[in-house]
Amino acid sequence: MNEQQQIMETENRYLANVFSKKPVVLTSGKGALLWDINGKEYLDCSSGYGIAALGHCHPKIVEAIKTQAEQLLTCHGSYYNDKRAQFIEKLVKITPKGLDKAFLSNSGAESVECALKLARKATGKTEIIALMGSYHGKTMGALSATWDKKYREPFFPLIPDIKHVAPDNPDKIREAITDKTAAVIIEPIRGEGGVRVPVAGYLQTVREICTNHDILLIFDEVQTGFGRTGKLFGCQNWDVTPDIMCLAKPFAGGLPIGITLAPESLMSMFKIGEHSTTFSGSPLVCAAGCAAIEVLIEEQLADKAALNGAYFKSQLEALATKHKSIKEVRGLGLMLGMELRTDVHGVLLKALDRGVLVLDAGRTVVRLLPPLIITKSQIDYAVNILDVVLEEEASERASSSRTVSN
Repeated sequence: MNEQQQIMETENRYLANVFSKKPVVLTSGKGALLWDINGKEYLDCSSGYGIAALGHCHPKIVEAIKTQAEQLLTCHGSYYNDKRAQFIEKLVKITPKGLDKAFLSNSGAESVECALKLARKATGKTEIIALMGSYHGKTMGALSATWDKKYREPFFPLIPDIKHVAPDNPDKIREAITDKTAAVIIEPIRGEGGVRVPVAGYLQTVREICTNHDILLIFDEVQTGFGRTGKLFGCQNWDVTPDIMCLAKPFAGGLPIGITLAPESLMSMFKIGEHSTTFSGSPLVCAAGCAAIEVLIEEQLADKAALNGAYFKSQLEALATKHKSIKEVRGLGLMLGMELRTDVHGVLLKALDRGVLVLDAGRTVVRLLPPLIITKSQIDYAVNILDVVLEEEASERASSSRTVSN
């Protein structure tokens, strides 16, 4: 048994079997590239589900972590800390106006849990309206707001008073509102649900509905934040500001973080001890977060995501004119989806074999979340690989069809 096989066997033996594993052992990364244990190079168009927005091992992030690791690794939230203060100040300076108070946690699901609790506490109401096709995480509260039954059904009963309505139709939200409704929670672009961009005017209308009915609007920007869509925050594509915003993934340069933002008037509804977490605002994570925000702004990565994302999308649309298996290309910035008329599993594995990492978003959507520092030449490389893979998939289907006919 070689070293790769040993590592895979060890993980399979001792780790919970909850991830759909790919047959590769990744050991190092730099920028938009990764290398496996055998030295094979991969172009990463997944960013670890959006975490590595700055690419892998950005030198400024690495230096910040090294420096902080020699000073202080952990500091409980019951004490003040310099790096935590610096991070929060940098964060609030770039967030939409009014979202000036934050709770720090460890993941996107935790940021959503905080938002749901805050909505109930602040309004004194229990009902949450979410969208069909939404994904908000897998802890019990976040899972209750998530739509896909394959995630939900094994854990019934979930928390009560969560409603799901059809997306892109404001009337469905109006119809669902009762005197018990505390909040509406929405992903500005539904990621796991297929990279679905809302129809024109939808988010603005939902904002008006929530305001008119005195209901809180929560945006889950765990995947759309940090410049991913060509704006610092996804909601800025539509000039809509939520009452509560959930962030995570890339905001600490690759270390675990969750952020829940709200106006001071809302966040102050939490009293001491009502919501906390041991690792909230760790100095190490906050040092990385300070560096990540600096890189985001100094390197103008939101603008680069808009420019290179438009180019990437145009190249995928060109593929769609060539391959009948492509049904639609959609997305904003460097959050892109290519919907196929067939299952994408083979595409993912074939692309991996050829050195490109891509994701799925449901059974028929190839999801692309490359680092915001990806270059046009790397985009061209990814598109060329997808072209080859789609051609091979089509040939295999044709061959299989001829075999069945014979």
